[in-house]
Amino acid sequence: MSFVLRRQAARVVCLDPHRRVLMIRAIDPVDESKPPWWELPGGGIDPGESAEAACLRELREEAGMATAVMGPCIWTQHAQFRFAGWDFDQHERIHVAHSDGSTELPTRLEAFEALAFRGQRWWALDELLASDEPTVPPRLREFLPPIIEGIYPESPLDISPG
Repeated sequence: MSFVLRRQAARVVCLDPHRRVLMIRAIDPVDESKPPWWELPGGGIDPGESAEAACLRELREEAGMATAVMGPCIWTQHAQFRFAGWDFDQHERIHVAHSDGSTELPTRLEAFEALAFRGQRWWALDELLASDEPTVPPRLREFLPPIIEGIYPESPLDISPG
């Protein structure tokens, strides 16, 4: 039986003033058979940390973003996956945030992130919907349009795959 990293995690739909969403390009550094994907910034929630604080920390660490205004938790997701040779079983809270689009601070990536991340970009909704590249969360394209329009669910929606 292999080790499974079970954790609480947070991701963030970060929007700029043009209603574009920030996404990070990633690969699996130990599995070249996996295609590259685009993911929302995020990661594990540290002990004693709120999901909102984790989102802000991850935006600083992964994207070099100095400031963002956190909004509500809009989605949840249960994700099971293999990355960098590790098996993950995580429950995610996905928040919305707004920023001025500035990502000028130096990033502070963990070792596997430094090997995996291949840049970032702001995606307009029409560009993202026209792309067939994988995303994390996998159902992002399905649930993102109302968020871009500023329409948030009354309580977080479960967008788990499958």
